[in-house]
Amino acid sequence: MIALSWDIWHEMVAHSMVELPNEACGLLVGHLDGRVVAFHPCKNAAESSKLYTLDPRDHLRIDRAADDAGLAVIGVVHSHTHTDAYPSPTDVNQAPDPDWHYVIVSLRHPDPAVRSYRIIDGVASEEAITVTSDPS
Repeated sequence: MIALSWDIWHEMVAHSMVELPNEACGLLVGHLDGRVVAFHPCKNAAESSKLYTLDPRDHLRIDRAADDAGLAVIGVVHSHTHTDAYPSPTDVNQAPDPDWHYVIVSLRHPDPAVRSYRIIDGVASEEAITVTSDPS
């Protein structure tokens, strides 16, 4: 399970909309038990509407800042501009860490859909998202 605040939920969705027509991406920082403290938008180095590549400089900067704060990068967020919030084969193949939460914001319909997955050994399993006033 992943837990985040409404503010973080809105930040993820807003970043996804601002980056249209390209896919948006960013990192989740928080506690290893799935409590998200912050969402950090990143540059999509692929600059594509069909795939994302986290900018390595953004990733390194965010990872170091999380470590300095006693937190960890616990997941990645990216948007799907024209498909449902389900990991594509490319998403599954690019999943770098089995401990991460993989959040997808779908902009296929007028109301964005946000879903989270764990991807382990090439298998995506949906997990619950708890949105609260402050999960930290």
